[in-house]
Amino acid sequence: MKSDSKVDRAGVSRRRFLQAAAATSAVGGVAGCVGGTGGSSGGLDEIRVAYMPIYPDMQYFIIQEEGYFDELSATVSGEVFSDGPSIVQASATGDFDVMLFGIVPAMIVMDKDIPAKITAANIQNAMQVLAHDDFAAIWADADSGADAFARFEEEEGRKFTFGTFPPGSVPDILLRYWLSEIVGVDPESDVNITALGGAGPVRQALLAGEVDGTSIMEPVPTVVEMRDAPYQSIAWAGDFMPGQPAAVTLMHDRLREDNPEQAAAFVEQHQRATNFANENPDGAARHASTVIGESSLPVETARRAMDSPASDFITDPHKIADGAQIFSEYAANAGRIEEALSNDDLFDFGVYDSL
Repeated sequence: MKSDSKVDRAGVSRRRFLQAAAATSAVGGVAGCVGGTGGSSGGLDEIRVAYMPIYPDMQYFIIQEEGYFDELSATVSGEVFSDGPSIVQASATGDFDVMLFGIVPAMIVMDKDIPAKITAANIQNAMQVLAHDDFAAIWADADSGADAFARFEEEEGRKFTFGTFPPGSVPDILLRYWLSEIVGVDPESDVNITALGGAGPVRQALLAGEVDGTSIMEPVPTVVEMRDAPYQSIAWAGDFMPGQPAAVTLMHDRLREDNPEQAAAFVEQHQRATNFANENPDGAARHASTVIGESSLPVETARRAMDSPASDFITDPHKIADGAQIFSEYAANAGRIEEALSNDDLFDFGVYDSL
């Protein structure tokens, strides 16, 4: 099968990358082969999918709009949720066969002993740390990151304030890891971290100038840039935590274990959608805008966000395995899960590998 690919910021041009990807897009040619036989020995009649209207769930938008679900032997019904905790709560009834959301809520589902494992990643290196232009100037001139935050506090008479998702979320954990392990400051005492809710409140806080910075995924950085808000990226997860996990595909055991052919067929279409996103950014942007809503995500915004290094769409779960362990430790320390989960607890690599 074709491996996941993404243009490195310092690597070949997108045109050369797409030419190479097109030459090796074998999975597109065989997509549906597994799905066509998935129900040959019975199997599920319906696959229920929970997803969020967020950019990192790009594969779902493409699969739906391109009709890839038609390749499966079961009917697929999707239900949209506003946030990860809502999917976690809904998963308690065991109604969903597939859930596409952040890796931390996926960990919470597994921590609650709901029989499921991650069978695919949706995106990696998805987070950017944005800071106000005034701080970015201090950041560029300072001897170290810690010095920059100290100078800000001295000049402003207050601590730097980040506004991001709630404690224990993917953006929150990534921010705390970056501050403590990379920058060398204490997230609890050297800065303020304010929980703002989801991407919408973070975007509004940035556009209104209510916070000094954030940890956030696309398309918020692109929206901020297009609106000429005075913020810029000072760090990208791909530079300091390569393979940073974000959104994943969590699969219930009744699909993953009891109906492995159907499980493989679903992941194959996921890989097909990943290829589509990386090879056809225009089409991916249109689909994201259609499913999320033109008013919330105009096509132009979605398209510009596709060029961001944080739009690193993948399927291969192996790529986020190392980062998953970091997130698991931080999630446990934040009290989101009872104890850190091993990769054996978190992943079923076999479904992807079977392709």
